[in-house]
Amino acid sequence: MEIDPAFRHPVKFKGHEYVRVGSYKKNLKDLPEKERELWRIFDTTPFERLVAMGRVADEDVLGFLDFEAYFELLGLPVLADGNRILEALEADGLIASNQAGGWDIANLGAILFARHLEEFGPLGRKAMRVIQYVGVSRVEAIREQVGVKGYASGFEGLIDYINGLLPSNEVVGRALRETVPMYPGLAVRELVANALIHQDLFASDTGPMVEIFSDRVEITNSGEPLVDADRFVDSPPRSRNELLASVMRRIGTCEERGSGWDKVVFQSEVFQLPAPLAEVVEGSTRVMLFSPRSLGSIDRADRIRAVYLHACLRHVSRQSLTNASVRERFGIEKQNSAIASRLIKEAVDAGKIVPFDPDAGRKAMRYLPFWAAPQRY
Repeated sequence: MEIDPAFRHPVKFKGHEYVRVGSYKKNLKDLPEKERELWRIFDTTPFERLVAMGRVADEDVLGFLDFEAYFELLGLPVLADGNRILEALEADGLIASNQAGGWDIANLGAILFARHLEEFGPLGRKAMRVIQYVGVSRVEAIREQVGVKGYASGFEGLIDYINGLLPSNEVVGRALRETVPMYPGLAVRELVANALIHQDLFASDTGPMVEIFSDRVEITNSGEPLVDADRFVDSPPRSRNELLASVMRRIGTCEERGSGWDKVVFQSEVFQLPAPLAEVVEGSTRVMLFSPRSLGSIDRADRIRAVYLHACLRHVSRQSLTNASVRERFGIEKQNSAIASRLIKEAVDAGKIVPFDPDAGRKAMRYLPFWAAPQRY
């Protein structure tokens, strides 16, 4: 008889939970200290360490996991010896030896390098969904694609597929027509990687999703962010899935430096797009990239967010927001500096930015994000 390892709560026998103390079997409810200790262990066991598939034969492990992609993404030669391949996968925590024989494929190995995620039962729900809609609503979908491969082995294909659906513009130069993507590729890549890495993997029956509309792209993952969305730019890196993030960093998918959101904001400014938006929706995190719009068509909330994020980006680069930098951000001509002044005033009135020195002259005014305001005594 085999009893699977406990997951989230102790294993019960006929409705009762037991624990062994020395050579005696005790009812767990009679030992509250032991029960608390068990719950602490459950709370600290990462999702990646749990077993996705148990007692798998050597050759079947190599059939379920894309070990070729594992070596290629790490820049290593693909080993020909099956035993050495299994040793390498075990050393990285992707599989573990089972005392009853064979191998246990960990969630980490399955979710990153599965050849077919649906072969791992509930993990199939963690595959990325990409949906393209007609117009600006979810009323009519043009196409929907659900990912098949693991996050690491399928990442480049996923990004290529998304970029192939995103709209682009044709720019006519002096001699040639050039197709320019509407959304910065680096921003899309960073947001997709963040959705995969920072999702709440314990959330059941839900997975990350990319939705493409005519005027925006929405990227959603389960779980609320670990830091306030207003502090994405300056916060140090934090992840609820440290093991997953570590492997993704090693293969070059993410950096674990906390600079992903900075890049998204910066690329949005370079492409003269409205500021990206991050929001919490029913326990999930949703990030939006918006298509190009004129300054006159952007509403007040979007203008304030754009100025605030511009101030954050300047601050982490050891610079301040100025009238000149706002003009550059929005493509405003110098003779229209009054427009930039109005944008700054809106953000100040909303409490999103503050003057570095309130007593400075009008032309010398510099601004900081509200959380970076200098202490005055």
